[in-house]
Amino acid sequence: MFTGIVESLGSVRGVTVTDLGCRLDIETELSGLDIGDSIAVNGVCLTVVACPQGGFEADVVHETLLRTDLGALEAGMSVDLERPLPASGRFDGHIVQGHVDGVGHVRALEPEGDSLRMRVGVPEAIAPYVAEKGSVAVDGVSLTVTSVGEDWFEVALIPHTLEVTVLGLRGPGDPVNIEVDVIAKYLERLMEMKR
Repeated sequence: MFTGIVESLGSVRGVTVTDLGCRLDIETELSGLDIGDSIAVNGVCLTVVACPQGGFEADVVHETLLRTDLGALEAGMSVDLERPLPASGRFDGHIVQGHVDGVGHVRALEPEGDSLRMRVGVPEAIAPYVAEKGSVAVDGVSLTVTSVGEDWFEVALIPHTLEVTVLGLRGPGDPVNIEVDVIAKYLERLMEMKR
């Protein structure tokens, strides 16, 4: 489980196409990573499969490439990184599984002083799960939804978030990974079972 509180910005050193899908080579200052560890890359839970000097490698299967924007990564691009929450850790953010529900696209960025309001268009299938004042993870960043429309939502990005996550690098038209609040998905499933 993750919390959507990004620990570090990493940098893609390389992307290698494989029979599975692709292998990402990520440079990071995070220490203590071991083979088999989980790590969220732009909000996608991946498994560390190698630990070269100054970074790690992770395989991305075809299914993940279809459901996320990781297939668009290239050498030199920045990525949000978060290790799972330890059992003794402090819980900030919200419950983030690293199971991306779909890819949205940045529609607009509106400055508000030093902050920024970001409007994100979302696929029809996940739009009902996004609620005003609810939680959403965008590229792995835990955010509070400030307003919603039929096929979009908005979030406010404070200067700190813009500085320490990839959201500060996003522009109109850019894809972003969206994970909606897991509680909403379970509630819907329970309601379906009761019908």
